[in-house]
Amino acid sequence: MDLPDPVPGPGEIRVRIEAAGMNPFDWKVIDGALQGVVDHPFPIVMGSDGAGVVEALGAGVDDFRPGDRVYGQFMKVALGRGSYAEQAIAPADGKIALMPEALSFEVAAALPTASVTAYQAIEALRLGEGDTVLINGASGGVGQSAVQLAAAAGARVIATAPGDLADHLRALGANEVVDFTEGPTAGQVLALHPDGIDAVLDLVSTAGHAGPLVDLLRPGGVAISTNGALDVDAMAARELRGVNFFSDATPGALATVAGLAAEGRLRVSLDATVPLEEAPGAVARARTGQARGKTVIVPARQGGSR
Repeated sequence: MDLPDPVPGPGEIRVRIEAAGMNPFDWKVIDGALQGVVDHPFPIVMGSDGAGVVEALGAGVDDFRPGDRVYGQFMKVALGRGSYAEQAIAPADGKIALMPEALSFEVAAALPTASVTAYQAIEALRLGEGDTVLINGASGGVGQSAVQLAAAAGARVIATAPGDLADHLRALGANEVVDFTEGPTAGQVLALHPDGIDAVLDLVSTAGHAGPLVDLLRPGGVAISTNGALDVDAMAARELRGVNFFSDATPGALATVAGLAAEGRLRVSLDATVPLEEAPGAVARARTGQARGKTVIVPARQGGSR
């Protein structure tokens, strides 16, 4: 639908969106994930991640100028704001950072949620050289970035994914790929590593279902869940460290991840780019869970498959 051009208030910037990255949380909000938690008006503009060019500044903004290339997170549910739009508003001191010139808008838009989450989660694991880490859910955007970052940290990476992605994940740095469609993940990993492993990054399990993966850990091991699936106290009693993890796309983290991508040290797979008017269909396809990379929404003049 058509909405009035947004006007930046004090401390805000208006960005001409050149690309918006799609994430599951975008449609979870529409499905009611924040109902009773955050009051929100309708219509709501979907989308958190985006990249574009600063067009206007609100009063008191000193860190950005019109013409700056920026990227980050734009969703403000309480105000009905998001990145699936031609223009978006963001706080200048919020989750926004400058983009390196070498980075395309499409790749930048794919980074803020998935790759920042991966970067911060791998940092929280504190992997050492030669540690063996299982990345459960390696086929998604977070998982593919995590594989690369864990490998760069010197870890031996076990990735879970459908069999058709095995070669791709090995190219990203995975040493072993476990096809979860062929049997329980924990059993397959235990067969490969009967003495256990050092770390687990669990992007899949929900509360009450992470136990088999935790049981793979040696004493002193660590598990991180992005779904709040871990009983941290029970793990501590077994000399294991557990973290129910939530990412925070700070300007510093955004700048670091953008730098890695611009230098070619972090690769992002773009499954499709679609014009803004086709976003509803793209969301419907993404809901099926069959994507093999990030979906990016662009203005109509740029749309097309890739």
